[in-house]
Order: sequence, then structure tokens, then C-alpha cells
Amino acid sequence: MFRRRTETATEEPPQAPEADKTTKTVGKGRPTPKRRDAEKRNRQPITAPRTRREALRRERDQRTRRPGDAKQIRAGIARGDERYLPRRDKGPVRKLARDYVDSRRTFGEFFMYLTILIVVLSMVAPLAVRIYLQTFGLPVILAVIIVESVLISSRVKRLARERFPDESTQGVGIYAVTRAMQIRRLRMPQARLKPGQKAEV
Repeated sequence: MFRRRTETATEEPPQAPEADKTTKTVGKGRPTPKRRDAEKRNRQPITAPRTRREALRRERDQRTRRPGDAKQIRAGIARGDERYLPRRDKGPVRKLARDYVDSRRTFGEFFMYLTILIVVLSMVAPLAVRIYLQTFGLPVILAVIIVESVLISSRVKRLARERFPDESTQGVGIYAVTRAMQIRRLRMPQARLKPGQKAEV
């Protein structure tokens, strides 16, 4: 009996589960990866965008990640800085189209004002004037704008082919017409030339 008690007293008590858990959690349990291995793992292959929508989305994401705040980006777009311009405004051909449109007065830039004027006169003018405006007002304005747009598009395309024969002129006609329809002070990038100034390329 005494021998059995002595053996029991000399046995080491089992470790508590908490102690084992603490022992196991000391350290990461794995070697620290080398820097070049971590950088290699973080690198991802660069793939070209498959669609135009995906390309525009990537370009928009790059602009948001570009150094500088939104105010700096807006200022760069306003002054025509190529680093901040979206794809549709980049390149010498698009710059030529902007300068061509900005260097002259266009009927399209007054379209909004004329439309508002016709609507107001149609409500307050005498009946004979209202009938005349409703019959001839907007149709005449639209006809003039269509003719002007065709002339602007053809001239810009011809100038672009002459001055930049190695550059693509695709879409430059529509680009120039769209800018000609905008109010001058709201155009982005802002107009570099005043009406009557000669465009310098």
C-alpha cells in the first residue's frame, strides 16, 4: 500500500490542454518567405482588354489611381494635358479637331439658347408668330445645324489626313461635330483659341 502511494505521488501531472495550445501557437510554424518570392507571387500577368467597355473601365480605374487629387485631374483635363485626358481626347488629331472648332463660331453652340427662345416665344407671342415659329422655327434650325455638321466633319477629316497622314482619323468627324454642338464655356478640354484665331499645329 505504501509503495503504491509513493509511485502515484512521484508521477508528473499531465499538462493542461491550455499549455499545449500555447506551446503550439508560438511562432508562425513556417519559414518567412523571401522578398523576391513574395513579389513574384503578387505579380499578375497583364492581359489586353477584350472589349471596348473593358478598356474604358480600365482607363477610368487608372485615372482614379493616378497621383494627385480630383481637383488636379480636373485641372489637367481642362487645360488639355495629355497625362490626364481620356482616350477619346488624346492625340494630335483630336487636338486639331478641337482647335478647328474652337477657332470659329458655330451655329450649333447656340442651339440650346435658340431652342429656349423659340419655346418662350411660342407661349407669349401673338398667335400668328407662334404658328410661324412652330412651323418654321425648329425645322430651319435643325437643317442649318445638319449642313454645318457635315461641313465641319468633312473639313476636319481632310485637314487631319493632310497634317497627320500616319495617324488614325477614325471618329474624328463625329468628335468635331459633338464639340461644335457644345456651349463654348462648357467644353472640356477648354478652348485654347478664341473665334478668329488661327489654329497652330
